Parts: sequence; structure tokens; C-alpha cells
Amino acid sequence: MTSVLLHNFGCRVNQAEAFAWAEEFQRRGLRLERDLARSDLIVVNTCALTSRAEGDVRRFLRRIARVNPAARLVLTGCSVALDPAGYQAWPQVRLVVPNADKETLADRVLDLVGTGPAGPAAPFRSRALVKIQDGCDFRCAFCVIPSVRGAGRSLPAAEVASRVRRFADEGFAEIVLAGVSLASYGTDLTPRTSLLDLLRRLDGEADGLRLRLSSLDPRFLTDELADFLAAGRSLCRHFHLSVQSGSDAVLARMGRGTSAGRCATLLARLAESAPGAALGADLLVGFPGETEEEFERTRRFVEASPLTYLHVFPFSPRPGTPAAGLPQLEPGVAKRRSSVLRALGRDKNLAFRRSFLGREADGVVVRCGSGRGEVLTPNYIKVRVTGPLPDAKSRVRVRITGATPAGTEGYLCAP
Repeated sequence: MTSVLLHNFGCRVNQAEAFAWAEEFQRRGLRLERDLARSDLIVVNTCALTSRAEGDVRRFLRRIARVNPAARLVLTGCSVALDPAGYQAWPQVRLVVPNADKETLADRVLDLVGTGPAGPAAPFRSRALVKIQDGCDFRCAFCVIPSVRGAGRSLPAAEVASRVRRFADEGFAEIVLAGVSLASYGTDLTPRTSLLDLLRRLDGEADGLRLRLSSLDPRFLTDELADFLAAGRSLCRHFHLSVQSGSDAVLARMGRGTSAGRCATLLARLAESAPGAALGADLLVGFPGETEEEFERTRRFVEASPLTYLHVFPFSPRPGTPAAGLPQLEPGVAKRRSSVLRALGRDKNLAFRRSFLGREADGVVVRCGSGRGEVLTPNYIKVRVTGPLPDAKSRVRVRITGATPAGTEGYLCAP
């Protein structure tokens, strides 16, 4: 039986794609492998969001050449889309699949290696992922994703509901709904619909299942949707917004079509409506022309916000984007500013986790083995636990006993 290792870089959408491939591979006779050195075939889903992400991809490919020079490689994803010929020339590469053809990747891989009888299925992830939207119709000045992912495309609601029910029947306690521009879900469908309409439908059918959302664009996050996110019975209280900056001037130069004030209002609304929710934000620092005062506005925005964690990215010019042609800041400026925000994010996250000391929470086992494991709560606290654990993807209850900069500790409560 051919063994295959799936390795992802980047976003939840990439993870959802790999989740679907893993299911298809196992159904048609391939065996999932975790060990790089023992894999016959390695599928790499790449990312081009930043230059660092592209560098990580190339370092991983060089590692494969050292550790497993006999493995066959299949490459896909956004970094590959920027340089398909260059990636095709890498040693060991047998197949390069464009983003537009990802739906056929499993078939093309199986044509390459052959099929066989289905073996024992091994869950690829402890939580199921469903890609419900792909592509983007916006053209933010810094972002290459629309040019490599294409226009926005949504999965019909009936198909989303069918997949969610199937994963629930397979025993998954949590399902992640992912999209490149998730909050714009449904605007391309006929008849036109919305993420709010979809969540209302799923909320009525979930019956104890938890649904977690990937990143949300404030431009599509209406007050009505925000209120439903806080009230929906099946929705994890974990909301991540692509804020990018706390300076209106920087947001305008980025072409974001929103304001810092609107983002602050949304975050405050979610924090008030869903006490204890995890609130995250993407922030891009060092954008061309960003002054110290503009950065300071972002720092003050974060400091005053109810955010509980941050994803901070130093700006790096992406080929073909308007921002790549603008005068760049001095080397090291973005790195320094990133360090400031990351430190602030760590402090806010530690305070958030400490606010739950002594409290119990439901969670899903996301990692287990050797007497230790990790449980993920609905509000995105990763709790390290010791002792016997049920299988990954099982629902459990934990008591949180410790929170330090290194992580959160707890123990399983009696069933």
C-alpha cells in the first residue's frame, strides 16, 4: 500500500483541502503517513502570503531531499501558482497541480501511484474541516491571493449541510468552516445568499455539534451577523477578524474599504454579546509609508481592544501587487514593530487565559499520546492535560489549573 504524507503551509483553507484529499486517498487504497522519511509520496500545499512563507516551503523541500530522496513529490498551492515552472524543476517533483485544478488533485495523484483496496481509515485531523468558499473579489494593495486563487466561489448551502452531517455521523465533535473570504460567502450564488443565512441553517441542524469559523473580513461582518455569531447555539465563541491596521490612513492605502473605528465597534459588540469569547486579529505592520504615528495608532488600537490574541505579519512585497511598487520602509522597521505588537498580543492572551483559572470548560481532544495531550476549548484555549485520554476528536470536559507564557495546564473532569 502506497504511503502518502500531506504537508500544509498557510491558511485554514489549505488545511480543509488536505482534509478532503486525505479522505479520498484512504478511500481509494493509500495509507496516510506521518513520518517524512517513510513516505512514498509527499503532497505539499504551499502558501505565498508572505516571503517568509515561500522561504519555509523551499526549506521544507530541501529537507525532503536530505531525509527522503526517493519520495515522489506533488506540489500545489499559492506559492506554486506564482512560479509553476520553477517548482516543476525541483528534484523529485512528479506533479504540479494549479490552484484551479485542486478539486482534481486526488484523482491525478491516484493516476500517478495507482489505487487499491481501502485500508483502515485514520483521521487526518482531530477536527473536520470544510472549505465552503474560495477566491476573493477584492484587490487589497498588499495581497497576491486573488491573483492566485481567482474570483470568489461558494459551495452551495445544501452541499455544505451534507458534508457537515456526514462528519457529525463520523464522530467529529467540531467542524471548521473555512474560506479565503469567508464572510463574503454566498454573494456569488444564485439566488444570492449570505454567511448569516448558511449559519442559521446549520445552527438548526447541528444538534450538539460545534462549528468554528476561520477569519472574517470586517467589510462583510454586519451587526446582524455579529449578533448571530454571539448567539448561535452551535458556534464556537472564537472570532477572528482581518483587521490589518488601527490607522485609517494605512487602511485607506491598503484598499481595505473599512475603518479602524468600525473594527473597534465590531470587536466591542462581540465582546459584550459573547463574554469569554476569544477575539483574534490579523495585523500587517510596516506597510509602505507607515509612519511611527500610524503604527502608534495601531498599537493603541490593540491596547484598548478586547482582543485576546494576535497574528502579526511584517509586510513583505508580493509580486504583482500595487504595494510592491511603492517605496519600502527601512530594513528592520517592520520587524521591530512586529515585535512590539507580538509582545502586546502575548500579554493580552496570558491575561485572557488566566481569567479562566479554576473554571471548567468543554473541549475537543486535539492531540494525545504518551500520557499527555491537548484539549481545545470552544474559545480557543489549548489546555495541556496529563493522564489517560480518549481518542483524538472526542469531546471532554477540563478544569483549567494554570496559565503561563508557555501555555495552559489543566486536567480532565470526571465524565
